[in-house]
Amino acid sequence: MSATESPSPAPRVVDTLNVAFWNLQNLFDIEVSPIAADLDFTPVHGWDRRAFEAKVTNLAEIIRLMFDGEGPDLLGICEIENERVANILIDAIGRDDYALAHVEHPDIRGIDTSLIYSTKRFQLDESRLRGHLVHLRFPTRDIFEVHLKVRSNDADLVVLVNHWPSRSLGRLESEPFRLTVASHCGQLVDENLKLSRREYLALSDTEVSLHRLNEAWDRNVLVMGDLNDEPWNRSVLDILKAGYTIDHLEEPIRFARGSLPSYKAYASKSAYLFNPMWSLMSAPDSGTHYYSRSTQTMSMLDQFMLSRGLHFGQQGLQPAQRPSAGDPDILIPDVDIFRPEPLTTRKGRPREFNRETRSGYSDHFPITMQLSVLETDASQQAPANTA
Repeated sequence: MSATESPSPAPRVVDTLNVAFWNLQNLFDIEVSPIAADLDFTPVHGWDRRAFEAKVTNLAEIIRLMFDGEGPDLLGICEIENERVANILIDAIGRDDYALAHVEHPDIRGIDTSLIYSTKRFQLDESRLRGHLVHLRFPTRDIFEVHLKVRSNDADLVVLVNHWPSRSLGRLESEPFRLTVASHCGQLVDENLKLSRREYLALSDTEVSLHRLNEAWDRNVLVMGDLNDEPWNRSVLDILKAGYTIDHLEEPIRFARGSLPSYKAYASKSAYLFNPMWSLMSAPDSGTHYYSRSTQTMSMLDQFMLSRGLHFGQQGLQPAQRPSAGDPDILIPDVDIFRPEPLTTRKGRPREFNRETRSGYSDHFPITMQLSVLETDASQQAPANTA
């Protein structure tokens, strides 16, 4: 841009989408399955109809409180046993526009990851739903892939809902499992941001082709989930390439010596993600999960991560932003940990569900963010959907 040129105006915000993720902590069906029995979720151990219904009611109460009582338009969940239980939860929340994106695990013992979405705000591409089982330590889904279209501006959004292997064996002992799942998640990010080999080899060596490569590179991908690792652990920072920096994120795909990069160079290029959860870790005892035997008892295990295009608002969606605490002139994604009074103990920890008293919720706090829906060529003539 020359000194005489004026910057392009920022795209107009036409809508706002409320987004959340929550690990519901062992929301098992009351029809006892082998994994539920292994974890003592049986009537003889207090997991009966009354306990189940109480927990569902309690979880629904917290979900309704999100976003000043508006509730989320997009809610990723994990540790929910099956589709039937997820639909019971939706009924308890009471939003008639909610629908469930779900692929039932082939093994009935699975504890699933799912995505609840507003049909007023999103259109689901059911043909592209995919559940990715990466390891067999327990028959649980690790990554759930969902493709959505935003109704108010036709922007596409890929959501990867994650639940990575737990630390029950110890963090270092179980780390290889999470490194493996992180690698697969990174592969899924790359698949959604790059052309296939056939598509790439069909390109001519032109500016138009370079534009097409960057259109794919700028697609909206939102990674969310309980990673059972913190933002600085190897699985997140080194394998998934999700950091709190925009240095790598700023890089588009460029010509190499005046030509498109070779297919070998293109195929080996991995996408970086932006991890905004770092901004929440400036105070002591910050985190989403409490574990008393850890040196750091509050851990930031639940995280959002953003593709380049989503972070910069390249294709119709961008996280709502706030000034950075370190520099008010720098804007960062406005993510948060949702800690309403009913969910929080006196010491600021998540209040787990108690089967005897039928009180409490989960051992995780939910995380929240908002996506600004930006005006695009396709949305300029359409009014914002604020229903």
